[in-house]
Amino acid sequence: MLPPAQPWLHSFDLPCRTWRLNAAAMALTLLALPGQARAQDAPDAVQPAVTGATNDGPIGFEADGVSYDSNGDTVTAFGNVILRRGDQSMRADQVVWNRSTGKILATGNIRFVDPDGNQLFSESLELTDEFKTGAMDNMLLALREGGRLAALKGERGEDGRIYLTNAAYSACAVEDSDGCPKNPSWRITSQRVIYDPEKKQVRFTGARLELFGAKLLPLPGLVLATDGRPINGLLIPDVRYSSSNGIELVNTWYQRLAPDKDLALSGYVYTKAAPMLSGTYRQLASKGAFQITGYATYGSRIPIGSALPTSQKDFRGYFSANGKFQFDPNWSLTFSGRVASDRTFLRRYDISRDDRLRSMIDLEHIDANSYLSLAGWATQTLRVGDSQGQVPVALPVLDYRRRLADPVLGGKVELQLNSLAITRTSGQDTQRAFASARWDMRKLTPWGQEVTFTALARGDVYHTDETGLTSTAIYRGNPGWEARGIATAAMDVKWPLTGAFLGGNQVLTPRFQVVASPALANLSVPNEDARAIDLEDSNLFALNRFPGYDRVEDGVRFTYGLDWFWERPDWRINATIGQTYRLTSRPTLFPDGTGLSNRVSDVVGRTEIRFKDFVKFTHRYRLDKDNLAVRRNEFDATVGTSRTYAEVGYLRLNRNISSAIEDLRDREEVRFAGRVGFARYWSIFGSGVVDLTSTNEDPTAVGADGFQPVRTRLGVAYQDDCIDLDFTWRRDYVATGDARKGNTFEVHFALRNLGFR
Repeated sequence: MLPPAQPWLHSFDLPCRTWRLNAAAMALTLLALPGQARAQDAPDAVQPAVTGATNDGPIGFEADGVSYDSNGDTVTAFGNVILRRGDQSMRADQVVWNRSTGKILATGNIRFVDPDGNQLFSESLELTDEFKTGAMDNMLLALREGGRLAALKGERGEDGRIYLTNAAYSACAVEDSDGCPKNPSWRITSQRVIYDPEKKQVRFTGARLELFGAKLLPLPGLVLATDGRPINGLLIPDVRYSSSNGIELVNTWYQRLAPDKDLALSGYVYTKAAPMLSGTYRQLASKGAFQITGYATYGSRIPIGSALPTSQKDFRGYFSANGKFQFDPNWSLTFSGRVASDRTFLRRYDISRDDRLRSMIDLEHIDANSYLSLAGWATQTLRVGDSQGQVPVALPVLDYRRRLADPVLGGKVELQLNSLAITRTSGQDTQRAFASARWDMRKLTPWGQEVTFTALARGDVYHTDETGLTSTAIYRGNPGWEARGIATAAMDVKWPLTGAFLGGNQVLTPRFQVVASPALANLSVPNEDARAIDLEDSNLFALNRFPGYDRVEDGVRFTYGLDWFWERPDWRINATIGQTYRLTSRPTLFPDGTGLSNRVSDVVGRTEIRFKDFVKFTHRYRLDKDNLAVRRNEFDATVGTSRTYAEVGYLRLNRNISSAIEDLRDREEVRFAGRVGFARYWSIFGSGVVDLTSTNEDPTAVGADGFQPVRTRLGVAYQDDCIDLDFTWRRDYVATGDARKGNTFEVHFALRNLGFR
């Protein structure tokens, strides 16, 4: 057992003046520094001369004064004594060097710093004439990575290691904002601590964790690194309960393979499922970095649409990898790969809520005036009802752009070459290539209008087959080869008007745009990348309101709108509103309900309000041109501080678009989240998602009643400067296969600067 702890050891109760620590990243390294000391203020007769200097260089010191005792053969430096060599230093009130014995005794307010930034604080410290530490009393070691180690006594052994007795370690601050001592949230007590300066490690014997003063579990074999590098070993386990897997216990072994690579292996044990293993490998290379993660188990699963588990067990798992390499200032390679064994694995084991897994690789070259990308994309769908055979693989995707200065009219010219090949195992295949040239010129008139002229010419070539496998007719195009030419001219005028308003400044900017393009046979080519069309404030003044290249808006149209910006101290408001008018009344390729299918478009707008960092509000809307019915109503609001806040998000799409167009279905949902902080370090948090979609919005949503919670979460957390502790309850209301609906309980526990997490 440990002897009764001294008061200062138990609570790190050190004098406010003496032990004030202004840096959170400091620690112990006891130096072994042979060298030559020079006194700055002493006469030549009393300068200490230390022989046996090494290649590390001499040691210099400065002090308010120096005295020499010829009888005792001692040199005493007093008053703000500072010893330095390279990145190492020591400060003390007094340093006495016995030239006969070679011992150096430092006393009073000692602060000793090593090359790694670690610091030792003590009231008494013995050193040799080679500047190797010996005995010390009432010491505090502030590790560079934030931890602190206190001990009653310390001494150096013959093996060069430092042995501490009755020690306590914590990563918590040992003083409050006033510089006075406080009790740490957690600490580790140990009968004996060994510091190895060669290995830069601190090893504990008989260590035990104390949390808020209560002694908890023992920590056998605990080792810390004073230079901040990670240490091999077990991390703190996680405990969770879920309806799908029962009680879950997870523990991870961390292995540092080299300074630039590491490995984490985790084991998962469940009461309602077979065990699972996972691993993550990370490596930092000379040109970039990458990581690989994998999960694997062997167990039964419930197929989607079945109510009973299958008797046959299958391999189940998940693999992901990502990385980036920068070969030189211009060339880079980015990649990411994700694949799962089945559609419910990630959700059942709470790894991810993604319903699609995207994999990509992209080789890029970027310089001041050009851009080249050679990429490939693939997606695995995890959505219920989606056919994997209908999901495209885009490979290769080539995009090249070069920007030139116009020597004739001025402005900028951008040339672009683009090609795309899309294949499906059970669907339509498409290949596309185009070349384009775009000219932009921006001018300012004497009256302050900003006028931008744009001209675009593009030629496309398409080839497609298996068009009958695409269920939406307007996406198919004609089979075989198709070509088209595109020409667009546009003028955009902005007239910013500034002035004072309500104690602040405002900018009112009327805006007008005219765009003209000849009629195009858009439906003769397939639509792969321009399906999700909807009139919004973000694309109101776009040259082409379609999101991709396969569809181009033709005809002549006028777009008019108004931007308003106002700000005063602590307040800021942004607002945009606009509408489009087409000269022709012939039918367009925009589906009914997108806000663009008639001669006059719907009215769209956005309003943003911000008060300091306390209130943030954004509202987006679309109003029907005929009756001002709200076709799109979306807002996001945040009120509060980083510690106590509330967030609400709402979306309702009431566009009445045909249900045959699967990309544009209506929906309604509300999202909310919040946190309330109390008692300085405690907080309560919660969040939820509720699907408000009914059959009125989406006729295909069979059984939707207009109020279907998707997921809710509630928890309590404690967080200070050195510990994270939270308890979370989550409920899932939707079951998919063996990812059952029900409750999940989780305890998360992390200690900072202890090598855990």
